[in-house]
Amino acid sequence: MSMWTTKDMPDLRGRIALVTGANTGIGFETAKALSNAGASVTLAVRDSAKGIVAKEQILKDGGRGMLDVSVLDLASLSQVETFANRFAAEHDQLDLLINNAGVMVPPPALTEEGLELQFGVNFLGHFALTGHLFPLLKRSSSARVVTLSSGAAIRASGIDFDNLRLEKPYDAWREYATSKLAGLLFSHELHRKLMKNDSSILSVAAHPGVTRTDLQRNIPENELQQLLTQFKAWMEPWQGALPGLFAATDASVIGGAFYGPDGDLEYIGYPALSKYHSPAMSDERLAAKLWNYAEEFTGIQYPF
Repeated sequence: MSMWTTKDMPDLRGRIALVTGANTGIGFETAKALSNAGASVTLAVRDSAKGIVAKEQILKDGGRGMLDVSVLDLASLSQVETFANRFAAEHDQLDLLINNAGVMVPPPALTEEGLELQFGVNFLGHFALTGHLFPLLKRSSSARVVTLSSGAAIRASGIDFDNLRLEKPYDAWREYATSKLAGLLFSHELHRKLMKNDSSILSVAAHPGVTRTDLQRNIPENELQQLLTQFKAWMEPWQGALPGLFAATDASVIGGAFYGPDGDLEYIGYPALSKYHSPAMSDERLAAKLWNYAEEFTGIQYPF
């Protein structure tokens, strides 16, 4: 896996891909790489105008596959369902689902259903989206679901189920870490359920290391400068997208695995199996509890 880049991606002609948050940063670079490899890619974005600009840029940069822009607001479960129904009406199957979109340390806010925004968007919205699109994934001979987590997941000691609606004083970084741990647990639990049902679908997680993108827009400038000094080096979005692209396309990928950069502390580098570990990250009982919570909250049960 040393120095793996987009040049090592297989030909993706005939494959159908969906990337959330595809108009900027890692999502944009992911969609561009998939399109350059020949896949038909849907850019799922909150702002259609920004999505169209991203589409035009991808075509300008050499995109070969068909490109579509579709509006998706992960902070609204009803809109997630509307998006999924629209996508299913236009596609017979789905080969690559990249759960990339996210929010990072915003001011305190709630989703349409009343959940803390980061937990609702980064985890629950993608849980619902994957569930709605699961029948399309099953129609693929070799589908993959890639969920983007973060190294911040290691900072979360668990999921505080009594603080998912801002019941307690807001701590933006704590809530961000919780949401990213939730995404990782979702990916692992989905893998376990797929294996029990003898499915050909792979569920994989990835994290981008330390990558400078628009995701950091809510971090105060003085705090951002402190982080820059702490990390010493930040990757550009094209490189931060590589672990997710590797997870989505490489033949050596292992279902249930977690990929990230191979450099020191996994801040920068090229795709490799992540060495991040915490008791919460591998807690199967916690993952099952989180899955049950998500099923009850969304009313979605995956048709395994």
